[in-house]
Amino acid sequence: MSELWTPDRRPSLAGRLARLGFTDAGRAERLLAEAAADGTPIADPVLESLGAAADPDLALRGLVTLLGGLDQPARAAVQADEGVRRRLPAVLGVSSALAEHLARHPGDWEVLSGDGAIQRPGPQRLRDSLLHAVGADPADPEPCARDGSTDTLVALRAAYRRHLLHLAGRDLTGVADIGEVAAELADLAAAALEAGLAVARAEVPDAGLCRLAVIGMGKCGGRELNYVSDVDVIFVAEPKAGRAETEALRAATRLASALMRACSATTPEGSLWEVDAALRPEGKAGPLVRTLASHRAYYERWAKTWEFQALLKARPVAGDLALGEEYMNAIGPMVWKAAAGESFVEDVQAMRQRVESHLHRQTEEAERQLKLGPGGLRDVEFAVQLLQLVHGRADETLRSPNTLDALAALSQGGYVGRDDAAGLASAYRFLRRVEHLLQLYRLRRTHVVPDDPADLRRLGRALGLRTDPEGEFTALWRRHARGVRTIHEKLFYRPLLRAVARLPEEEARLTPEAARTRLTALGFNDPAGALRHIQALTSGVSRRAAIQRTLLPVMLGWFADGPDPDAGLLGFRQVSDALGTTPWYLRLLRDEVTVAERMARVLSASRFATDLLLRAPEAVAMLATDADLAPRSHEALLSEALAAVRRREDAGRDAEESAEDAVAVVRGLRRRELFRLSVGDLLGMTDVRTVGEALTDIASVTIEAALQAAINKIEMERRGPLPTRIAVVAMGRMGGHELGYGSDADVMFVHDPLPGADERDAQGAAHAVAEELRRLLARPAPDPPLQIDPNLRPEGRQGPLVRTLASYAAYYARWSAPWESQALLRADPIIGDAELGHRFRALIDPIRWPRDGIDEAALREIRRLKARMESERLPRGVERRLHTKLGPGGLSDVEWVAQLLQLRHAHEVAGLRTTRTLAALDAAVEAGLLDEADGRVLSAAWQLATRIRNTMMLVRGRASDLLPTDHHRERSAVTAILGYPGTGDLLEDYRRHARRARRVVERVFYGEEQ
Repeated sequence: MSELWTPDRRPSLAGRLARLGFTDAGRAERLLAEAAADGTPIADPVLESLGAAADPDLALRGLVTLLGGLDQPARAAVQADEGVRRRLPAVLGVSSALAEHLARHPGDWEVLSGDGAIQRPGPQRLRDSLLHAVGADPADPEPCARDGSTDTLVALRAAYRRHLLHLAGRDLTGVADIGEVAAELADLAAAALEAGLAVARAEVPDAGLCRLAVIGMGKCGGRELNYVSDVDVIFVAEPKAGRAETEALRAATRLASALMRACSATTPEGSLWEVDAALRPEGKAGPLVRTLASHRAYYERWAKTWEFQALLKARPVAGDLALGEEYMNAIGPMVWKAAAGESFVEDVQAMRQRVESHLHRQTEEAERQLKLGPGGLRDVEFAVQLLQLVHGRADETLRSPNTLDALAALSQGGYVGRDDAAGLASAYRFLRRVEHLLQLYRLRRTHVVPDDPADLRRLGRALGLRTDPEGEFTALWRRHARGVRTIHEKLFYRPLLRAVARLPEEEARLTPEAARTRLTALGFNDPAGALRHIQALTSGVSRRAAIQRTLLPVMLGWFADGPDPDAGLLGFRQVSDALGTTPWYLRLLRDEVTVAERMARVLSASRFATDLLLRAPEAVAMLATDADLAPRSHEALLSEALAAVRRREDAGRDAEESAEDAVAVVRGLRRRELFRLSVGDLLGMTDVRTVGEALTDIASVTIEAALQAAINKIEMERRGPLPTRIAVVAMGRMGGHELGYGSDADVMFVHDPLPGADERDAQGAAHAVAEELRRLLARPAPDPPLQIDPNLRPEGRQGPLVRTLASYAAYYARWSAPWESQALLRADPIIGDAELGHRFRALIDPIRWPRDGIDEAALREIRRLKARMESERLPRGVERRLHTKLGPGGLSDVEWVAQLLQLRHAHEVAGLRTTRTLAALDAAVEAGLLDEADGRVLSAAWQLATRIRNTMMLVRGRASDLLPTDHHRERSAVTAILGYPGTGDLLEDYRRHARRARRVVERVFYGEEQ
């Protein structure tokens, strides 16, 4: 035998006990001394094993008590068996209740000995064992059970706890994992129910009148039971052949009641657990036992949402198993139809919220609740069950009653992300492990994490945490709870669930027949083509295909809500193909339903945005939040663009290649920002002014970066710095900060030679930069073109592309025409050399805002030019009243009114010194130069015309100034995006605004001002 502890080794014992983990070394020392005096000295290896226990002090007390109840050979055997030395302290260090069982039944230590100690008993072996304990023949239990005397019930409980001891020995030494432990506990409960039913048959004389099946519910049904838990059941009965139903139900009710007593009655060995039949139809108010037909009728007509959720875990566990299977065949299919009920998802979510609210009101222990508290077991179970019920209608692989198995299936099918599923599974195992450890201590039903340090220390050590058991356990538990809560809220309140739940079952399955029928009903023009897209996206067994099978039934409805469902589905397939196996894409659509819905709306409404997304499909991530769709500031865009230029310059490449690469990156930035802005516009998140400002920022940043790239290239070619400074003056809509999606960038180039520079050399360098900028931006690229139009410069196309500041001054002093002064009203030197831009602005301000206004000759000339433009520039064959730019009451009308007021009064009214049309109108109203009502009319007409032009570009992907009248889908798309109930409403509203605006134009621009 190993070396024994004896009193003569006392001097080193206390320190050793403390090192081993005993918290009361003095008491442990006394116990060891008493054991030695009683002839039961503790061997050193046993003492080491006790030190490895979760609570060495508790283990030692239990061991000494056990040894005191054994004879000498058994005592020696306990200490000599290496397996027992491992398993017994592990059990005794966690469970005082099992220590008490061993004190009453010391011979039961043998279940921890030998090869059998690590072997898992099957359900049949457990059933046979417990039937034998109550005197029933496992082969024919009906006539052979003893009655429910105390001795019989004591024998049942003793046998039950002997199996718990055997299981705990494997559990606490890591031989059985949490899934195996929970399944075996459920099998043991089923065996106890069978034994209890055998006892009940001995008590009920007319038991032979009926067939009785016991349906396990909850954790028993799901084979994931705790060590101590109520066992939820439902009873179903049928009369035996030739027996009356009424008599049979009476006998079955007596049998069920007797079974419940056999399991829950208190004896000297305690009770097993409560048998809870409250999940039956009508709950405690309903009959304890029903026939199969009665069950079916109830669930077909009266059952509530939570009752179907409860049935998800139903499983025959005892009694007439054939009848139990009949019950499952009759009731089971109803479970998977429940999610289609009115407000099913909302009902489940509301029920969970009520439980949480009640918990917080009723107990101060809510935050320490492993089961019902935030981030607890129920959070995992409810999320898994709701996903099962919604998606399990169409996917039978999800129909497991076991939480971990169902979670694995949900992950495999793509309904839950791998990381989320792994996080939930890990947390669930941890929480169940802690729950088991709590319940093993006293074999009492509890789910509350204690706050006593000693209890926390025992829990931590049982989990293998030894450095700081209390602190490490608390941190680990809180981390798991936070993770569960986060994932629960993402999954349980996932809006996609509601959309999927509302689909008819055949549509949720997305079979070809159902899809073809639905596509036609939804308004797809080419159902066959759409079906090919669907099959391409969903065929196969890949995770991508599985997620698509979940998404597409819902997204088809969203595509159909748009004006062009076929284009939406085609775009979705193209984006999905482009992103391929990108891991985040489908996960984003599944987990963030806002993204999926927005994507469907955009793809089915806008050719412009779809093209942008196809060229940069990763931009779909922007759809997640409103903040991601807000226009970025000019400063942020410029910083990013210039940084891209610098990186390419620093790469040390060939000058031309460096410039082209830099501008390619900047154009990619522009493409991304156009997508951001267009989606925000389509979703109604931006107004007209914001769109104009943002488009101008995007264009000016692009030109600024291209200008810098061009300068870098020319300087590399010249092998020295430029001999001049360059600025780019934004003109027209760009200068007015009111660009549209299809607008050109009207600009003028100005340069100013450096002191001492040769003017011809400076002019050549500036011209080379301007031409290089135009070349770089005109290169073929996968994005909407940015046309640089310099034709508003002095002398138009006949004049030099670039002029010096002095040349501009000379020209405007000598040759400037009224139209050029008018054009300068929207000149804004916002690109290039800032100081030169400031000087250019100072040069043109007196020209566009003349001190004395304009004379009658200039006024007549401006009016003549306006009339000429109306008659000559309007395209032939178009309906003038539908032309948003040049038609009566259109953009041009409003802008000429604003510009005339600026030319006449800007010198004296500071508010008119702006390049922006709406700001000029506001200033004119404030100065009393324009009637307030007229200002509102002009502003409203200008904004509506601008919105229509922008929306036309978004819908068609091509610019247009005409209201759509000949293409139904385009007309419908523009109408829907602008928020009108019908195309006739849009046309009528535009005409009304245009008529009112034209009346103001005729009075203010052509007649006398008020």
